[in-house]
Amino acid sequence: MQVTQQQHYTPEEYLQLEEAADYKSEYIDGQIIPMAGGTANHNRISLNLGSALNFAFRQQNYEVFVGDLRLWIPQKRIYTYPDVMILADEPEFFNNRRDIILNPQVIVEVLSKSTKGYDREDKFEAYRTISSFQEYLLIDQTRIHVEQFSKTGKKQWNLREYDEEDKAIALVSVPFEISLQDLYNKVKFELVELETESTGTEKLE
Repeated sequence: MQVTQQQHYTPEEYLQLEEAADYKSEYIDGQIIPMAGGTANHNRISLNLGSALNFAFRQQNYEVFVGDLRLWIPQKRIYTYPDVMILADEPEFFNNRRDIILNPQVIVEVLSKSTKGYDREDKFEAYRTISSFQEYLLIDQTRIHVEQFSKTGKKQWNLREYDEEDKAIALVSVPFEISLQDLYNKVKFELVELETESTGTEKLE
């Protein structure tokens, strides 16, 4: 993670800076952390999933947001940009701002080498403080591997893993299924190491 120079920012200062910035940053309890641009594989997976979800829900009361919509987690004082969010109800916007969501039901993160630990641990812990949050997908971009966490009760979550032996992923909290072939369509695993070497160390993604 690369943190900006000032030692502490208020959420209001972050939002003002973010509106004027040329790139996206996350806010974590006073710190502003620049986000690196995603890899080609990261973009392919997010687009594959987001497009399939949007098509599947065209006649249903679910809404899908990909990448650019900010999520506020008040209990942890975090602003972040999940790769994909599914809402089962009408969007709840923070302070009537149409660019800040409060109520995702499903969150999806496409993992990178530098962020997978954060996404799986601290970020997941923060997401679990959101009352509407029911399901979490972690998608590996370096191989066919997906972790699916679904809420089964208060402080109880079930883990289901998928790899090349599986044909499809079915969400638990919403009526949706996608084949692993479609999820990983056009993803080129052999390019991952080259992309990482050429871009150097990654920031929070």
